[in-house]
Amino acid sequence: MEIVNLLAFLNKVQLLNTLDYATCDNERVNFLGLMNCDEQFIQSFNLGVIYVSQKTLGQFTIVDGLNRILSLSLLLHAICECYKKTTEKNDIAIRTIRTQYLLSDKKTKLRLPSEYQKIYDKIIFGERLSGREKETPMFVMLHKFWTQIKEENLQASDIFKMLKKFQVIISDSGNVNLRDLYFTLNKDKRDVNQLLLIENFLKDYNLKKDWEDIKHLYKNSDSDLKLFLKDFFITKLNNTYDEKYLYYYFINYFSTMLSYMSESVMMSKIKYSAAYYNDIMNVNFTSDAIKKAIIQIKIHGGEDTFAYLLSIYEDYKEGNLTEATLLEILSTIDEYLRNRQKNANNVEFNDLIKYLNAFITCK
Repeated sequence: MEIVNLLAFLNKVQLLNTLDYATCDNERVNFLGLMNCDEQFIQSFNLGVIYVSQKTLGQFTIVDGLNRILSLSLLLHAICECYKKTTEKNDIAIRTIRTQYLLSDKKTKLRLPSEYQKIYDKIIFGERLSGREKETPMFVMLHKFWTQIKEENLQASDIFKMLKKFQVIISDSGNVNLRDLYFTLNKDKRDVNQLLLIENFLKDYNLKKDWEDIKHLYKNSDSDLKLFLKDFFITKLNNTYDEKYLYYYFINYFSTMLSYMSESVMMSKIKYSAAYYNDIMNVNFTSDAIKKAIIQIKIHGGEDTFAYLLSIYEDYKEGNLTEATLLEILSTIDEYLRNRQKNANNVEFNDLIKYLNAFITCK
C-alpha cells in the first residue's frame, strides 16, 4: 500500500482501465464542496483505499475507486471549460491540464466500460451530447462543477491548492481474482450490477453466448431475469436467498455442480429452467388445463409460489409427474391462495409445500 496525492496519481499514470462490470452511477465526490469547508487549504483529506491491478509500468486497472477518479477527471475538465478562450496564459494551462491528467496519446486516459466510454469521450472532446446523455450522473456532476466554479468565481489556482490536499491509499490487488475482489468490496452497494458479474464469470468458461440466450429469453429485462434467478436458487438452496449475494450463489452453485457434469450440460440445464420459468411468468403452455390453472394462481396473488411452481413444472417436463398430478397440485395451491386472501392467518406456504411433496411421493 502507498499513500499518494490523488491528483499526482492521475498525472503519473498513462492508462487507467476499468472492469466491464464496474458502474459509473454511484455518487460522485464533490471536491468543491469539501473546498468550502477548508478555505485556507490547511486540512488534508483522506479519500480511502483505491484498489488497482498494475500490469505494466504506468498502466493500471481500477478495481475499486473509479468514481473518485472519475469525479476528479470531470472537475479538471470543468476547470478547462470555465477558463477556455479567456487569456493566452489560461489556454496554455488548459493544454497542460489535459495532457497531464486527462489524455494519453490523444485518447482519454481513463477507459470506462463501453456504455459509459462514449459519453465520457464526448464530454472530454467537446462533442454534442443527446438529451438522454445530458441526464446521466456523469454529465450532471460535470455541470454541477461548472456551475459552482462560475457562480462562486472560484480560481483555478485555489482549486489546485485544494486538490493537493486529497490523499488516497493505493493498494495493488496482487494475484487476487479481480471480479471476486470487486464483488466483496461492492456487494452492499445497491447499484452493483451482479448480472454483469455473472456474465463475466461465464465468459471465463466460453459460455457468454448461453447467457445471452437467457437474457434474450427475458427480452433483456434485468428485473425478470433476477426474478428467475431468485426463484431458481430458492429451489436449489432450500429457500436460502439474499439478493445482494446473487453472484455468490451463482458461482458457488455452478462450481459445485461441475463436480457432476460438464460446463455445457450445466448451462443447458439452467437455460431449460429459465425457459420453464418464462413459461410460468407468461402463462405459455400448450395444455389449456395447465394454462387455466396458472392463470387462476396469478389472479389470486401467487407470485410467491413461482419458485415451487418452477420445481414441480421441471419434474413434469422431465416426465417425473403426470399432467393429472400436476393439475391436482396446482388446484391445491390455488385453493390455498383463495383462503389466504380471506384469512391473513392462514397456514404458511412452506407448510403446504411439505404436504404437497408428501402427496407427490405417494403418487
